[in-house]
Amino acid sequence: MRILLIGATGTIGSAVRSELSQRHEVIAAGSGRRQADVTVDMASADSIAAMYSAVGKVDAVVSTAGHTYFGPLQELTPERNELSVLGKLKGQINLVLLGMPYVNDGGSFTLTTGILMDDPVAGGASAAMAGGAVQAFVRSAALEMPRGIRINNVSPNVVQESIETYGPYFAGFEPVPLSRVTLAYRKSVEGAQTGQTYKVY
Repeated sequence: MRILLIGATGTIGSAVRSELSQRHEVIAAGSGRRQADVTVDMASADSIAAMYSAVGKVDAVVSTAGHTYFGPLQELTPERNELSVLGKLKGQINLVLLGMPYVNDGGSFTLTTGILMDDPVAGGASAAMAGGAVQAFVRSAALEMPRGIRINNVSPNVVQESIETYGPYFAGFEPVPLSRVTLAYRKSVEGAQTGQTYKVY
């Protein structure tokens, strides 16, 4: 398969790239040229459209990208919340809306949500909002996807490889290895299900 992976240079994205590239052609997209084949700004519909135009037809689109705001609710302003809306929520939905013409018959989209939509923590309201909205979009969009195209989302827990950075926010959570998370993305891409949330908790 020819797979477009957005967020390919991040912690999860790099691991997904390594897993999928063993069997498929993976085109890496990121916000910078560092180890990426094409650049994209998830907050810009024009940038997403330009990415698809440059890449052309693919069999699958996988997103591990999407910036969110993390901080106390009393410090969550409309402007800060917009980081989550534009990046993780609107950005991922636009990947689907603008990408459908570029995905081959029987192809797939895989988006990323996250454990905070199910198991919230202090400071995570904006991220939880975005993840929950993306999950709802996936479940509904699966009913209407054209040409046999599938759509799923992966909802990862905090990963062991990032626990030093994010550990203080996830007290009592049991981090999961990246190897488990990457298998969920593989299941979405190579499997047959649609409208699913693959939880790796």
